[in-house]
Amino acid sequence: MKKLIFAMAMAVAAYGSPALAGVYDLDPDHSSVGFSVKHMVVSNVKGGFDKVTGTFTLGEKGELTDAEATIDVASVNTRNQKRDDHLRSPDFFDVAKFPSITFKITKIKAHQIHYMVTGDLTIKGVTKPVMLMGELVGTVKDPWGNTRAGFTASGKINRKDFGVNFHKVLEAGGLVVGDEVNLLLEIEGIERKK
Repeated sequence: MKKLIFAMAMAVAAYGSPALAGVYDLDPDHSSVGFSVKHMVVSNVKGGFDKVTGTFTLGEKGELTDAEATIDVASVNTRNQKRDDHLRSPDFFDVAKFPSITFKITKIKAHQIHYMVTGDLTIKGVTKPVMLMGELVGTVKDPWGNTRAGFTASGKINRKDFGVNFHKVLEAGGLVVGDEVNLLLEIEGIERKK
């Protein structure tokens, strides 16, 4: 029994989830930036952005120390072409004038693997501080020798704080599109070679 426990401990040590310090480039094929917003008061529309770039840094103890990202707003995807085209228009994101959304961490409060992150979010040229709650999922060596790290984060913003002011009211008084937007990030990064 002791030999089995020792072997399992060695396997975890060799192949487990090492927390490795370094700079990680966001892997766009294994990351997502999603959102959901109320539609006509009775349901949620979910969507995301297909093109996101960025970096994050892990410190010596595997803690998140920095992160920034840029979203190509034209890549918005709600699985409805007509709606996506409307989101790209001046009614919403005005992609012709404001092609990118950016986020840069300004403060991190950590408790073990959980984080409360504050950062500057810029949408349509308007920059506001936003708070996200996150969790560092861990790090792992992939079969090709790369170190990968992943984390999740979520938060809420009011779209009107960023000049996304499309406003249609239903006959009963509710909004066609809600003001509060829920954000969900699932991020995987690949460590830069040293």
